[in-house]
Amino acid sequence: MPRAVHVLAVGIFAMVTSEFAVAGLMPQMADGLGVGIPQIGYLITAFAVAMSAGGPFLAFAVLRLRQKHALMLLFGIFLAGNVLAALAPDYGVMLAARIVTGVASQAFFGVAVSLCVRLARPEVRGRAIALAMNGLMLGTLLGLPLSTVVGEHLGWRAAFWVISGLAVLAALATLVGVPREVRAEGGGVRAELAGFRNPRLWLVLSTSTLIIGATFSAFSYFHPILTEVTGFDSGTVPLLLIGYGAATVIGNAVVGRLADRHTLVVQLVGLALNFLFLAGFAVLAQLAVPAVLLMTGIGLVGVTMNPAMVTRVQRASGAGPLVNTVHSSFITLGVIVGSSAGGLAINSYGLRAPLWLGAGLAALGLLTLLPDLRRRSGPVSAAAPGRLGPEPNALRAEVVEGPEGACLARS
Repeated sequence: MPRAVHVLAVGIFAMVTSEFAVAGLMPQMADGLGVGIPQIGYLITAFAVAMSAGGPFLAFAVLRLRQKHALMLLFGIFLAGNVLAALAPDYGVMLAARIVTGVASQAFFGVAVSLCVRLARPEVRGRAIALAMNGLMLGTLLGLPLSTVVGEHLGWRAAFWVISGLAVLAALATLVGVPREVRAEGGGVRAELAGFRNPRLWLVLSTSTLIIGATFSAFSYFHPILTEVTGFDSGTVPLLLIGYGAATVIGNAVVGRLADRHTLVVQLVGLALNFLFLAGFAVLAQLAVPAVLLMTGIGLVGVTMNPAMVTRVQRASGAGPLVNTVHSSFITLGVIVGSSAGGLAINSYGLRAPLWLGAGLAALGLLTLLPDLRRRSGPVSAAAPGRLGPEPNALRAEVVEGPEGACLARS
């Protein structure tokens, strides 16, 4: 595996640590900025909305650059946003800083994933994406606790300085470890935009939104569910969440191994299992052992679908940075929908409601796979030239569709 793929994981780790930092620093930030906890919570929402809505525009703006140059520019914008957050004199400046870092993070994800595909051999692209996505999983597992510990001992501003330091280290590693000559894949701006005319792409993107929405409708409320329904004390929950994070690392590695050859099957099995785990958790949340096992199962088959999700999107519309950034925006939309709808469900139906909501979103995700399942059972045609399409050594034929609706065959 190219060294650059591991380097990109470090950059993603820095971005994800910044994204989650506010969640662990709420009381300190509220006191320091003179606002209430709900206002600090809006900073999390603002970051997510900036990622979803602004990231694709920034990715489009850097589309003509060599991908290494684009990454360095995005590191610069991200670093500026974190420094601004560390120095923020009031809530308005902090809000602006979170918007800047959110937009830069989303564009970085898109360019980084596109670069992974360019650097890896066709038969191991899913594994390369999984390695890069380890930065996301480790950001969840280690980044949030790191920023929380720093904030508790040195103050919340110190946490943003530490994240800024991580960004500098990741940028230096990128400067040394990423090849200079790599250009974006996809044939330029027009070719990237043409991919969005493919109706199948939007269906594939909706699958990713539903996979992540199903997971985050539950994940966002694990703490109150585990304490108020299952009966764990607050001190135990962080340990359980570390176990959940470890499950995501394992699941990501497994999916990365399977994503290239069994993309559709991985998503089908993953969504079906997530439906069962979420529904089972909703029914058995009052029992400690089943609750922990089912929560761990959600970790294994939830956000870990990322390598398969990315592979399927790229087969629908190429591997360019813009389509990958838009895909990341749809993933972030899943976070927003799952967490916000879960909160509304709690208000109306209680703490088990987000788990039932997640099961419902997983079921909808299964429905979005039906057109591809029907297409896969149909006749296999020759691959159209110039697409991400055929990969050597595949064990089974799988029909996918290109940007103009042409069928691509893997055999």
